[in-house]
Amino acid sequence: MLLMLAGCTSRSTLPDFTASGYLADRGTVRIWRKDNPNHTSHLVTVYTPFTGGSSETTDYLWQQEKLISVERHVKGDHPDDVTLRFDQDGSLSFMQRQLEGRREALSPDDVALYQFDAGRMLKISDDLLEGRVWLKQGHWSPSGTVTLCKGGEEKPSFDPFFTRYITQHQRESGKPVSISWLEAPSGTQLILVSADDQCATEPQEADL
Repeated sequence: MLLMLAGCTSRSTLPDFTASGYLADRGTVRIWRKDNPNHTSHLVTVYTPFTGGSSETTDYLWQQEKLISVERHVKGDHPDDVTLRFDQDGSLSFMQRQLEGRREALSPDDVALYQFDAGRMLKISDDLLEGRVWLKQGHWSPSGTVTLCKGGEEKPSFDPFFTRYITQHQRESGKPVSISWLEAPSGTQLILVSADDQCATEPQEADL
């Protein structure tokens, strides 16, 4: 469920580089976005399932509001890499799918689904940013202070349930944990606790 969005704001008043996210039905989606003055929008999304299955990283690129490319990488026991590129008129110019050492073609329906998903993700990103829903990440300490990936420290205003959940996860993992959370006018929401270092893989503005 998305955090309740409050208020509306012009896209021009937002930073060029942003991070947001939401809780999906079966996992967490984190979104990093870079908008350039030349009307180019670049999104990187990371889907992390609650069950600890395969994570998905997808890279979307739009130019002049037209989808130019989609690259999706699924990690885990069954890796799946897909690359799609489109001309300015929307025609498919390149397609590749790599599945555990072999290549497979995508059907027209598959390509259409990726295009639909790209448009849906851009709309979700627009809504989250208009609602001022920001993603933050960092390393948790027992005092409740988080060392942010981008530098500095912060103490999120989690309710006791979330604090206990983080503490329990850290105790069970036996090592420090990274956390990701959302901040919005409606409040603060924890969306991910992981023994993996999320800061090591967090996209930077220069990457986009």
